[in-house]
Amino acid sequence: MSKNPARGFWPMRDLPVAFWLVVLVLATLVHRQLPAPRWLMIHLLLLGALSHAILVWSQYFAIALLRTPPREHDRATQNWRLIMLNAGTTVVIVGVLSRLWPITAVGAALIAGAVIWHGANLFTRMRRALPSRFGATVKYYIAAACFLPAGAVLGTILAHGGSSPTHEQLTLSHALINVLGWVGLTVAGTLVTLWPTMLRTKIADAAARNSQRALPVLILSALTAATGAGFGLIPVAALGLLGYICGLGLMASSFIQVARNKPPKTFSTLSVLGAVGWWTGALVALLVSLLGTGDWQVLSRLFASITPFLVAGFAAQVLLGALSYLVPVALGGGPAPVRAATTMLDRGAVLRVSTANAALLVCALPVPSLVRVLCSVLYLVAMAGFLPLLFMALRSHRLAKAKVAAEASEHVASTGLPAPRVRMAPEGERPAGQRAGQAMAGLIAVVLAIAVGVAIDPAASGLGVPAPAAGAATAPAAPAPATQEKTVKVKAADMRFSPALIEVEPGTHLFIEVTNTDAAETHDLVLATGGNSGRLAPGQSATIDAGVITGDVDAWCSIVGHKQMGMVLDIKATGAPAGPSPEGNEPEAGHGSMHMPAATPTDSPSAPLDLMAAPQGSFKAHDARLPTLPAKPTGSKPAIHRATFTAMEAVAEVSPGVRQKLWTFNGTAPGPLLHGRVGDKFEITLKNDGSMGHSIDFHAGALAPDEPMRTIQPGESLVYKFTAGKAGIWMYHCSTMPMSAHIANGMFGTVVIEPDDLPAVDESYVLAQSEFYLGAQDAEVDTAKLAAEKPDLVVFNGYANQYVHRPLEAKVGERVRIWLLDIGPNRASSFHVIGGQFDTTWLEGNYLLDGREQGQGGSQALALGVAQGGFVELAFPEAGHYPFVSHVMVDAERGAQGVFEVTK
Repeated sequence: MSKNPARGFWPMRDLPVAFWLVVLVLATLVHRQLPAPRWLMIHLLLLGALSHAILVWSQYFAIALLRTPPREHDRATQNWRLIMLNAGTTVVIVGVLSRLWPITAVGAALIAGAVIWHGANLFTRMRRALPSRFGATVKYYIAAACFLPAGAVLGTILAHGGSSPTHEQLTLSHALINVLGWVGLTVAGTLVTLWPTMLRTKIADAAARNSQRALPVLILSALTAATGAGFGLIPVAALGLLGYICGLGLMASSFIQVARNKPPKTFSTLSVLGAVGWWTGALVALLVSLLGTGDWQVLSRLFASITPFLVAGFAAQVLLGALSYLVPVALGGGPAPVRAATTMLDRGAVLRVSTANAALLVCALPVPSLVRVLCSVLYLVAMAGFLPLLFMALRSHRLAKAKVAAEASEHVASTGLPAPRVRMAPEGERPAGQRAGQAMAGLIAVVLAIAVGVAIDPAASGLGVPAPAAGAATAPAAPAPATQEKTVKVKAADMRFSPALIEVEPGTHLFIEVTNTDAAETHDLVLATGGNSGRLAPGQSATIDAGVITGDVDAWCSIVGHKQMGMVLDIKATGAPAGPSPEGNEPEAGHGSMHMPAATPTDSPSAPLDLMAAPQGSFKAHDARLPTLPAKPTGSKPAIHRATFTAMEAVAEVSPGVRQKLWTFNGTAPGPLLHGRVGDKFEITLKNDGSMGHSIDFHAGALAPDEPMRTIQPGESLVYKFTAGKAGIWMYHCSTMPMSAHIANGMFGTVVIEPDDLPAVDESYVLAQSEFYLGAQDAEVDTAKLAAEKPDLVVFNGYANQYVHRPLEAKVGERVRIWLLDIGPNRASSFHVIGGQFDTTWLEGNYLLDGREQGQGGSQALALGVAQGGFVELAFPEAGHYPFVSHVMVDAERGAQGVFEVTK
């Protein structure tokens, strides 16, 4: 073992960061083909590479600053902590991408456990160490370790899925805990000593004093900001963020003074300097966002726009800058090997840093998308260059170390004396002209990317429209008008925008002030060019900056089904050719129609649709049994049934391996079953915990729909009272437009009202047939398929073929009643039991066949139109398995089938 176990190549210390960075680069290159690409790229860097580096180097600095020599078992325990952290990160990524929340929870527990162990180790080390001038840095590390477990808990909650009014709040709180606490405190504490060390200058006493004073301010401010965000208190969150910026300001003077005395020249120092600049800018931008809006949806979008620059500008640059200095030092081996590795990592330092930061700055500006793509590629190339240089540095270190050892042996052999120490010039001492030339080359590369993007797509840059094709008829050339501003007021109501057409001259800078004047519906307005009003409740307004109009632009309401109902808006540049719409967002024909137009359905869901597959062993079928009503005493008053229905969104499996984001009543589709007798009263409280307007319509009651069936917005509630005046199996559903989308996406259920003379049976079941028009995995209903009436699945009680795998039970000779309801929204049904014959059929309140009459007739099927219901009765003659289907056979093959398992 070497004299210092922290020195030399250490695989568990040195390789995982490189692994995570390689995976990050690959994920960035193919991100369009990956699930949750934005989340994945952020967490590969922050949770994978950066968190591993924090565990490694905070331990390294703690040993150095506290002057507590590493013990023999320290490397082994550190290895186990790093294994826990990296395994937990891998498990979290697998869990989130696969939508398997228990896996995500296990991974988060591993991460939290590794960090808690790390923090406890640092605390123990500090307790046994002598007082140190820079012991405050270790306190930063311990405080940071206290934040990450809390962030892991919030991240696990967010990964659980579903939607709630607090989702945006918890997301911001999760981000603040990790960015301000786990990462921010670690970086702030480390730079106290690392920054002057990288610049090869003295660490000022003022730096230590300032860091001690700043630590409680930073801790308290981070807690305040995260707590304020979590509870939806924007002023509290802003106050905490302001305090955090002030805490960093307490430390800034020492940082600036060192940089003025010894200007940064190496990649490590320049990269860290750029990181601090982006860190400060992103925090100030977030503070301005907090102070500028009280709307969480708007704030969520603003934070989402800041996040990439916080990650790419701050986190990535501080990681690569620190590693460029620390890896050679930690490898050790003497001045020559360290110098060799450092020199390799410093190649093209100014070029790489200037290119990355200039490209990132352009991406932060309102530039055309093609320019942003090209600059993103430049940034990726500049930053990813670190990876080959890292492996080349490791090789250079190994070769230099071998050469030094060989020369030392030769010197000893020839002179009998130890080899003299070689004095090495500090790195970064290139001529000023070379550094300026590299900086200029980086800026020129970015300018060329801008020029290429503008040349390829001048219209998107506001430089005019494309020239007409050769031979095309053209109007006389007219001078381009000077850019002018125009504001158009648009109203959103009744599935229409008014006006639905905006005409402007090319070169006009257009602003759209959209107001939702609907009585109940939520709407938004999104532009093909990227503008978005955010969701607007009735009465709310927003202004969209549509940019300089150079060609036609399509716009629409993005709430599911609204666009298909004709809620589109056309922005037309008079005299300019129509601009293309984004793929999949072409406006439908017939904007004036109140019906959903025919459309071409999209591809099948991303998860394979295999109707022969069996659900997982833990799968529980929807309970189809109809509970028996309690006996009704003679002369008693009608029963009163009270229930609360909560409209909410939930990701649910609808066929083995196929998940959809459903809109539901109480989290299931179908919703809760109601059961009563003629004359019973029902009081249903409807609460809306979803993200859009919803309503409810009970067919079992007769009353004016104006109030009880009105659409209510998220956070609102109403009480729906009705009396069951007629017997039947009745449908209830959301009646918010487009009604077909709300029903097809899960907002339906059944009400069974028994007639007074209904005879008792041995078993009673309820089957509701409905259709699924599948979107992408974990997505909502595909309204194009719905409009084309091309369902992927037709099912009983919300899941394809569930009673094939979990059969319904019956016994030989017992009388079985099956209540049937066709939910639709489009397909009729014809219920048939293979091997069975019905002696009783009851349709929409009337007996078609009554077994009590002892006639010779029988029935083979009960045909139902959409929103019709009834029941059938039969007795099974012998033991066996009796399949039941919708005898619309194509629908049976889509999942509308099951089995009765009949025993003696």
